[in-house]
Amino acid sequence: MAAPRFDEPPRDCPRCPRLVAFRHELQARFPDWGNAPVRSFGDLEARLLIVGLAPGMRGANRTGRPFTGDYAGELLYATLLEFGFAQGSYRADPTDGLRLVDCRIANAVRCLPPENKPLPTEFTACRPFLQAELAVMPKLKAILALGKGAHDQVLRALTVRPAGAYPFVHGRIHDLPIGLQLADSYHCSRYNTNTGRLTTEMFHAVFGKIRQMLGS
Repeated sequence: MAAPRFDEPPRDCPRCPRLVAFRHELQARFPDWGNAPVRSFGDLEARLLIVGLAPGMRGANRTGRPFTGDYAGELLYATLLEFGFAQGSYRADPTDGLRLVDCRIANAVRCLPPENKPLPTEFTACRPFLQAELAVMPKLKAILALGKGAHDQVLRALTVRPAGAYPFVHGRIHDLPIGLQLADSYHCSRYNTNTGRLTTEMFHAVFGKIRQMLGS
């Protein structure tokens, strides 16, 4: 039986003119960076999919791996290691050998948006990639949305309606009518942790619920 697969966006994906222009600008300024649509990380056979909003400029856009190279990745990968969803050592480098366990990480928008704010048309243009990804994850049980933007895009990708019946609330686990569970967390950004909106303990509590839900 063939392993599940789906087509990631090409490096020169033309779908969003504003993001293409920004990509070209950064390619000229930082030719050693990835500056391309960021591919998901982890196995399609995973039971947990973590969905962020979009790549960070000096994180995934630079390194080419989700949440790698910025503060958000430090907290996320340390937490994944803590709860058994990763093995190895995280060194903010895609060649660090870190391996995800029963977990996969994707973004709702695969290219870096200016000011980290995708436009509605960009969410729509990129949504087919997330939908295709979800369709080839046969063992998927739970999705963790990092932030309200990711939460909303997951519901749209899954065509869950009415979306208002599943509001974004940090720490909440939603039982979706399609048989999946959607967990919500504030995004693990430096801004959220510096302001106290999200603490390490709060983030760990969400993963504790997910681990309990999925088992060992």
